[in-house]
Amino acid sequence: MSDEAERHRAKMAKRKAVQDAEVAAKTIEKGLLIVHTGPGKGKSTAAFGLALRMLGNDRRVGVVQFIKGAWDSGERRALAAFGDRVVWHTLGEGFTWETQDRVRDIAAARRAFDTARALMADPTLGLLVLDELNIALRYDYLEEQAVLAALAARPPMLHVVVTGRNARPGLIAAADLVTDMAAVKHHFAAGVKAQPGVEF
Repeated sequence: MSDEAERHRAKMAKRKAVQDAEVAAKTIEKGLLIVHTGPGKGKSTAAFGLALRMLGNDRRVGVVQFIKGAWDSGERRALAAFGDRVVWHTLGEGFTWETQDRVRDIAAARRAFDTARALMADPTLGLLVLDELNIALRYDYLEEQAVLAALAARPPMLHVVVTGRNARPGLIAAADLVTDMAAVKHHFAAGVKAQPGVEF
């Protein structure tokens, strides 16, 4: 073995020992409150990646879409292949700039959250995706403290992922994991339209 290879092996052995010790020190198992926020693309996409991972571990998944209208999407079609292992509710009426009707948007958000609460009580779910809930909170369509209380009262092993820009500080404080998706570069700026398989 060359000196360089031996140095690398020794370095990686030390790194492995540190990693193994850190992993062994983590003993808590609980349902996580996960928040995907920020101005960058990929918040819902990451949540649906978690849904696939949960399904791959033989757990059921619930999805409640708060803002997006009932358009046909690739992720919805793909997850439909899992049959009753996925419970999907699209309860928004379209983006706020499309509906332009605050009363209607509030009513839709409340219906969606009632559905989310019912799903949180379902002991067969491993993951609940609350897609664009951050938007409903941002525009005060829902009362933040009521949402936080419902999330805190969920079953102890239920994982919940909340998506959408501008997550409220209270939700960020309550979360176990928060990812802020940065906007570095976006093809829309170059005139590229939304495309199947990428945006929907």
